[in-house]
Amino acid sequence: MFYWDHQALAPHLAQIRHRQGRLLGRMDGLGFSLRQEAELETLTLDVLKSSEIEGEHLNPEQVRSSIARRLGMETAWTIAAERDVEGVVEMMLDATQNFQQPLGAERLFGWHAALFPTGRSGMRKIIVGAWRDDAAGPMQVVSGPVGKKRCTTKHRQQRGCRKRCLPSSIR
Repeated sequence: MFYWDHQALAPHLAQIRHRQGRLLGRMDGLGFSLRQEAELETLTLDVLKSSEIEGEHLNPEQVRSSIARRLGMETAWTIAAERDVEGVVEMMLDATQNFQQPLGAERLFGWHAALFPTGRSGMRKIIVGAWRDDAAGPMQVVSGPVGKKRCTTKHRQQRGCRKRCLPSSIR
C-alpha cells in the first residue's frame, strides 16, 4: 500500500497549482491555435520522456501525429504511427485527460492491453489485461544486458492480494 504525508506534500502541491494557474492565464492570451500547439507539444514530450525512462525510444513524429489525431487537431503533416506508439499515446491521454476518474482494475487492465496489444513482451507471451499469477514462477525485477541479466527482486503472489499484484508483464 502507498502512503504519503499530507502536511509535507500540501505546500508543494499548492505551489504547483498556483504556477499552473498562471500558465493557463498566459495561455488564454495566446489564442486557440497557439494553445492547442502548446498542448500538443507538452503531451508529445510527456509521452517521449516517459517512454525513455522505461528504455523505449519512440519516433517523435509518430507520437505527435497520434496525439494530434486523437485530439482532433487538423494537421497536414500527420503520419501513420506504429501500434506500440498508439498504445502508449492512448494510455497517456487517458491518464492525463481523465485523471479525475478512479484507477480501478478495468482501467489499469485497459492500459496494459494498450501497451501490449499482441499479448507479448518482446518474444515472451504474457497474460494481458489481468492480474499476474505465479504459474511461471514469482515475479522478478531483472536488470542488465542480454546474457548478463541479474534478478534483483522476487515477489511471490500471496493469497488474497489481487489488488496489490502487478499486471503479468512486470516480471
